[in-house]
Amino acid sequence: MRGTETQQRWEQRTQAPLLGLAVVFAVAYAAPIVLPDADPLVHRVCRGVEWAVWGAFAVDYLARLYLAPARWRFVRAQPLSLAVVVLPMIQPLRLLRLVSTLLLAGQRARMAAQVRLTTYVVGSCAGLLMFGSLAVLEVERNAPDGNIRTLEDAVWWSFTTMTTVGYGDLAPTTGWGRLLAVGLMLSGIALLGVVTANIAAWFISRFERDDAVERDRTAAIEALTAEVRALRREVAELSAHGAGGHGEPAGTAPGLLPAPAAERESRPGG
Repeated sequence: MRGTETQQRWEQRTQAPLLGLAVVFAVAYAAPIVLPDADPLVHRVCRGVEWAVWGAFAVDYLARLYLAPARWRFVRAQPLSLAVVVLPMIQPLRLLRLVSTLLLAGQRARMAAQVRLTTYVVGSCAGLLMFGSLAVLEVERNAPDGNIRTLEDAVWWSFTTMTTVGYGDLAPTTGWGRLLAVGLMLSGIALLGVVTANIAAWFISRFERDDAVERDRTAAIEALTAEVRALRREVAELSAHGAGGHGEPAGTAPGLLPAPAAERESRPGG
């Protein structure tokens, strides 16, 4: 049975395991680079873990594709999912496979947890910084003319590249290293733009919220003023009706003067 509800239930049940597998994938990717002299068995195990995680994401993608009500629309709307499945076939693009896997896991987590954009941007910056450093260290460590030999050098280079500072003390010399540099530069500019836009959107939303509160307050005051005016008109009308029906002073018959005045007129010489 295929349907939107079934697909949503599948995604809710698999998002936590896939997030854990993405972390395992990151560790398996980083271990051989950080520990190049480790036992070859460790490298083989890490490579096996990478392929196992890829298989899990591939099964998840195929299941979601099968459960999707509109399959072509799902393919067009889920480029990261497709990238995770396709990129392992292109061995030189291992960093892109890692980045797409982590972004997909974060995207799936945001669907339920609604993580704020700022938190997601910070996580993306940290992930690109660390794994960009690992990738450039992997391709530049054994380059004949390379000067990025340690993880510390790679992290420093990635930080200066992502922030577009570019001190020039460290620079990649291989083709893959320069391609990574271009990717980090563009990513840094894009993330900086996202942060700036997010801050601007926060201020705009705050101003709009204040304006909405002020408009509501003004509308409430106007409504209260109109109600007071209506009550005044009703009181005036009631007063007018009362004056027309009971115009003589209380306790006095029509056409007669009050008792003290009548007594004065009846006296001689009054």
